[in-house]
Amino acid sequence: MSKEVELGTITTKIPGRLDNLPWSKFHWRVVIGLGGVWILDGLEVTMVGSVAARLTEDGSGLDIGPAEIGLAGAIYIVGACLGALFFGQLTDRLGRKKLFIITLGLYLVATVATAFSFAPWYFFLARFFTGAGIGGEYAAINSAIDELIPARVRGRVDLVINGTYWLGAALGALGAVVLLNTDLFAADLGWRIAFAIGAVLGLLVFFVRRHVPESPRWLFIHGHEDEAERIVAEIEESVQDQHGQELEEPEDSLTVRQRTSIPFREIAKVGFRLYPRRSVLGLALFVGQAFLYNGVTFDLATLLSTFYDVASGAAPYFIAVWAFSNFLGPVLLGHLFDSVGRRTMISGTYLCSGALAVVLALVLLSGSTSVWLFMLVLVATFFFASAGASSAYLTVSEIFPMETRALAIAFFYAIGTAVGGIAGPTLFGNLVATGDRGMMSIAFFVGAGVMALGGVVALFFAVNAERTSLEKVALPLTAAEAEEGGTQPA
Repeated sequence: MSKEVELGTITTKIPGRLDNLPWSKFHWRVVIGLGGVWILDGLEVTMVGSVAARLTEDGSGLDIGPAEIGLAGAIYIVGACLGALFFGQLTDRLGRKKLFIITLGLYLVATVATAFSFAPWYFFLARFFTGAGIGGEYAAINSAIDELIPARVRGRVDLVINGTYWLGAALGALGAVVLLNTDLFAADLGWRIAFAIGAVLGLLVFFVRRHVPESPRWLFIHGHEDEAERIVAEIEESVQDQHGQELEEPEDSLTVRQRTSIPFREIAKVGFRLYPRRSVLGLALFVGQAFLYNGVTFDLATLLSTFYDVASGAAPYFIAVWAFSNFLGPVLLGHLFDSVGRRTMISGTYLCSGALAVVLALVLLSGSTSVWLFMLVLVATFFFASAGASSAYLTVSEIFPMETRALAIAFFYAIGTAVGGIAGPTLFGNLVATGDRGMMSIAFFVGAGVMALGGVVALFFAVNAERTSLEKVALPLTAAEAEEGGTQPA
């Protein structure tokens, strides 16, 4: 891609051509190359939670205590939030491909560095940069996926890809059982291998990702229309060869006034002045799911141990079952977000999970000692919650203009993670520590409330973006219609 660009006002049919493409090997390459990182994230977070106890033991090779493990978790979250914001704005300025290569590279280096930890300060530093890489991935990957996947299947594909986080979490929980077995691996080796596995899988994703092109949508807006035309033509040629049929020319076109960059003040204006209701929606969805998910994710093992006498060695199996139910939610419900519609499904999944979280609280209050009853309701709750949480990423990716897409994802992810990542685990952890079922139920009542609030906000503010071109959901800032004062929905 040439550094020298000539800017002007152009008319293009690239968005329509991308949306008209039948599903092909190219789209599978996008899904595998860009979506694989969610498995890594789930693997990473679950592995760390599972090996945490081992790190504090004598002979682990790392002189670290329980309090420092908690601090490392907080540092990882801070890194993810800052990484999302830093790399998110670079993704909108420099392009999707550059950043999804850079952020994956940072993740790989930091994960390998973690495996060689020898002191707490080094472990903290490695966890910070691992989090920064993952946070940057959320912004770069979601924006690239939605700009390359046809509109008619964008919802289900996005949800399934985000849901694969939980497939990684299930694998991480089960893998930790093997790696922490001292009959197989020494106490100072198994946990290091856990981190190395993430790096190996990330390297495989890296090689697939190298063949995923830059977003043609980003290219033509930033003055690289020739490069965008070349990429789309190559994709169309490969799709025609695979399906043996000519592709129809789209009727709709888009006129834009190209720019190499968008001033930050203009980007900020989008959320607060142009789309205030959409911003409220994004905040409600992200804070709601982050609170409930972080609270349960970080405290499920201790909750099972405290209230249901589940041994620590058996906890990973329960966590794996829970994680797999989270994966099934987006897989089985994802297609409904494209057929039934965004508003109905987003509000429905949030409200259903909120209602079931109330049932969880009532199960605790009932005094039942059946761990299987608790797990049954927990699995049902997060079957819906996982589809809702995945739809939060889909929502903020598609309801803001292309020039702000990555930064919008980063902003709402950072706010949701910062608020939910602190408040959720703090509340759940403190109430688990009381050993009182009545107190513990409060955490689930609060979690139910924030999820229900997200569902109510979605009921009124969600955008019916199903099977609709991104440019129709939110007109690019550079589009001629917008420059001339065209109307934009709030």
